[in-house]
Amino acid sequence: MKAVRFHEYGGPEVLRQEEVEQPVPGAGQVRIRVAATSFNAVDGNIRGGFMQGPIPVTLPHTPGLDLSGTVDALGEGVRDIEVGDEVVGFLPMTGTGASAEYVLAPAEILAPAPKSIPLPDAAALPVVGLTAWQALFDHARLTKGQRVLVNGAGGAVGGYAVQLAARAGAYVIATAGPRSGERVRAHADEVIDHTITDVGTAVSEPVDVVLNLAPIDPERLAALLALIRPGGVLVNTTVWMPAPSDEQRGVRGIDLFVRSDADQLGRLAELIDSGELRVEVARRVPLAELPAVHAQAAAGELHGKVVIVAPTAT
Repeated sequence: MKAVRFHEYGGPEVLRQEEVEQPVPGAGQVRIRVAATSFNAVDGNIRGGFMQGPIPVTLPHTPGLDLSGTVDALGEGVRDIEVGDEVVGFLPMTGTGASAEYVLAPAEILAPAPKSIPLPDAAALPVVGLTAWQALFDHARLTKGQRVLVNGAGGAVGGYAVQLAARAGAYVIATAGPRSGERVRAHADEVIDHTITDVGTAVSEPVDVVLNLAPIDPERLAALLALIRPGGVLVNTTVWMPAPSDEQRGVRGIDLFVRSDADQLGRLAELIDSGELRVEVARRVPLAELPAVHAQAAAGELHGKVVIVAPTAT
């Protein structure tokens, strides 16, 4: 089968498409005929060797944490999944990824794929959708009527976070640039153009929750604390920069490390099929072009969610 791998850490040029042996599922595993994976920023950090501590991988390594595809074979002991099922999943970060024609996955991480969108597009959901869900509901415990500021709403996680927060009945304030402002405005109550407006002065009333998705400097992140009411929470996804807190006012700072959760992923898929959650895909590119996608990301030229379509899905 075809797979894109890197044999040493480095720039996008270390990625190359190769012919490798098709994997055989072991106990508790499922083999998936990949429809697509997608690019996440962490893929570039792993390839560059910057995550060897928290996310150690074995070389050669196939990237691609997101997965959508069709069950092709079952390992011993797998129940409640059948050959032919269309599934989505967030693969183990230290394991072999889905930038290939086939991949093995632990059965317990898989959820039924949404039926209302093309199967390759479902690969845009797992990592970023789960990040948004866990930030809002597991960590911030967002409830109806609360005010939430989504800082960096124009990105892939932000798109889901704004939709999910609005659906939960929160008052949503979102920061976004001109490129994504109109898309965000479809679901947010207020949109702040961070390229021309200071967020601190634009938020007129305290918020209960700040969700920071933007790679801002520590001073700007700390300044967001002043916008949060006593007892509120700041959830931060830029894990290289710890979330600040304000103990005197009881404002908690939480660093989010997203985890795979099949139940939550299944719920997100249900929301897509019910029309309550929209999947945004900026581009679909063939597997052979994955190195170019990494290069665009490294140059800061990758905008929106890019889905990497496997040869079997074309």
